[in-house]
Amino acid sequence: YLLTIGSFLGGIWANESWGTYWSWDPKETWSLVSILIYSFVAHMKHIPSLRSRITFNFASLLSFSSILMTYFGVNYFLGGMHSYGKGSSFEISYPILIIGALMIFTLFYASYRERKINE
Repeated sequence: YLLTIGSFLGGIWANESWGTYWSWDPKETWSLVSILIYSFVAHMKHIPSLRSRITFNFASLLSFSSILMTYFGVNYFLGGMHSYGKGSSFEISYPILIIGALMIFTLFYASYRERKINE
């Protein structure tokens, strides 16, 4: 809810400052993507095939990853009005790759364990 309210208030502030609500800056676009992903996660319970715990946990990881991309990815890797690392090369460090691999492994292991328990 707070991300949506913050984007709405940011649009009002941008209209007062620059005369336009939305300029399709990478930060604004990723903020919209994060809002849409979190909205989907909040409404997954209404879709019968998506009611499992594993699906919800995977969607939660995806939504949190979108927030991380909105902050770190846009600020340091993409250009735009809201970025701080313009011109820096786009390199993904090994710790980020290791964390991503561990998240994927944990997801598959949890899915395997839940299937084994339910059998």
